[in-house]
Amino acid sequence: METKVKKTKNSDTISVVGRRKEAVARVRISVGAGELAVNGKPIAEYFLGALYQKKYQRPIEVTKTEGKYNISAKVVGGGVVSQVDAFVHGVARAIAKIDPSLRTLLKKDGLLTRDARVKERRKYGNAQKARAKKQSPKR
Repeated sequence: METKVKKTKNSDTISVVGRRKEAVARVRISVGAGELAVNGKPIAEYFLGALYQKKYQRPIEVTKTEGKYNISAKVVGGGVVSQVDAFVHGVARAIAKIDPSLRTLLKKDGLLTRDARVKERRKYGNAQKARAKKQSPKR
């Protein structure tokens, strides 16, 4: 009979969760050469485009920690924009956890705040949308 061996966590690796709408990013950060990976791919392959690149680089630029940390994330749910925002939220929380002195910079830039805006639920008795009303006859 085989015995299962649990791997002990590295003390230099920090795991946090970032969220936005339905997207959830589980971010792991450790001291390293500055490699960024999302779902096993390089981040530039996963989030294509200059707009996304500018967005996910923001917490690293604000704290001036380029090339200091290796960051890997598992992102699920939501759309691409929500996934980028969830990733950014997770990275900001991880950097704040590693170095509490950088928390004020991240907070001032609004990167630690979880964006609570989500899609409004549809109410019964209405038309198809959340706020759309049924059309009434004129006479």
